[in-house]
Amino acid sequence: MSGSDDKPRGSLFDAVRDRSRVVTTETSAAVPRGLRIATAYAWRLILVAAATGVAVWLVIQLKLLVIPLLVAILVTALLWPAFTWMLRHRVPRWLAIVISVIGTLAIVTGLLWLVVWQIVRQWESVQESTVAAMAQFRQYLIDGPLHLSAAQIDDLLGQGWALVQEQAGLLWSGALAIGTTIGHVATGAILALFILLTLLADGAGIWRWTLRLFPKKARPAADGAGRAGWVTVVNYARTQLLVATIDAVGIGLGAALLGVPLAIPVAVLVFLGAFVPIVGAVVTGAVAVFLALVYNGPWIALWMLVVVLGVQQLEGHVLQPLLMGSAVKVHPLAVVLVVAGGAMIAGIPGALFAVPLAAFINVVAVYLAERAWETGAKPTGDLIWSTVPRPRRARP
Repeated sequence: MSGSDDKPRGSLFDAVRDRSRVVTTETSAAVPRGLRIATAYAWRLILVAAATGVAVWLVIQLKLLVIPLLVAILVTALLWPAFTWMLRHRVPRWLAIVISVIGTLAIVTGLLWLVVWQIVRQWESVQESTVAAMAQFRQYLIDGPLHLSAAQIDDLLGQGWALVQEQAGLLWSGALAIGTTIGHVATGAILALFILLTLLADGAGIWRWTLRLFPKKARPAADGAGRAGWVTVVNYARTQLLVATIDAVGIGLGAALLGVPLAIPVAVLVFLGAFVPIVGAVVTGAVAVFLALVYNGPWIALWMLVVVLGVQQLEGHVLQPLLMGSAVKVHPLAVVLVVAGGAMIAGIPGALFAVPLAAFINVVAVYLAERAWETGAKPTGDLIWSTVPRPRRARP
């Protein structure tokens, strides 16, 4: 045979890769170009959304494993600057691991001891203040603009007590599940500690093994993107640790000087809440102001509000740029939306890990889009979390 029959037809994959072969119909020719582009974007976005949904579902199903893993990664990022500093100064790795882990456990234990100590010490006075505050609030309901009678207040209290009794069955069933919850928390804590030790001991080896899961041609890109994302997470953890410390010391000291009860538990709560950017600071600051309002009156509450706002402004605009040598730029709208989405999906753990996870994904995406592994340059795109160096004044 001769002619066109002698020409090799090739495989299906050759036909797919050959962009010169375009199949058109009268219908496709009649569809406007803008609509074709929109539908092309639409089905790709649907696939991305479906893949994201499956990934989120898997994370929720494996939350007892994922949460300890994320906790260990975040704690590793918190310890990483001090840990690498010890390694650079020729401290043996095993000793650096012991110092990092034991030091962290000692700090956490000390904070818990201070919280329990002050609660036990001030429990009687807080109880008396609570009774007095409730009596004062009851009198305000009678003499205030609502003009409620004592009988109406008692009736409302009776309805509330009846509601509590109706929910007693649910409360008991929830109490029976406490043992399981405590077991999960203990197991998760042990697992997180084990992962933390392995990351500090052989994090580089674990990362090299992870890179082997990618094709050889994709390994340089995956390696560079992962390292860029890790630098971002470390910067995030370092910044939030600084923010949490400044806020906790400032607000706790202000509460103690103003005579607000439970100043140390408030400071610890502020420290923990600061790891949820913006939202945590607002919530914990509101708790401090509320305690001052209930136990010390409106004037002390006003001064407590001034202290909270003053500490946050001092930390954000003066101390943080001064101590870190750079100003950390976080878009408030992006942070609030990410935290809210994380909280809706996974509650408190979702709110805690939403921002660093979103920052990591964003940096990886920008790194890959700019093909930064080919030039060795840092990602320059618009990031949800970026470090902006302070402008230096020219010397005369």
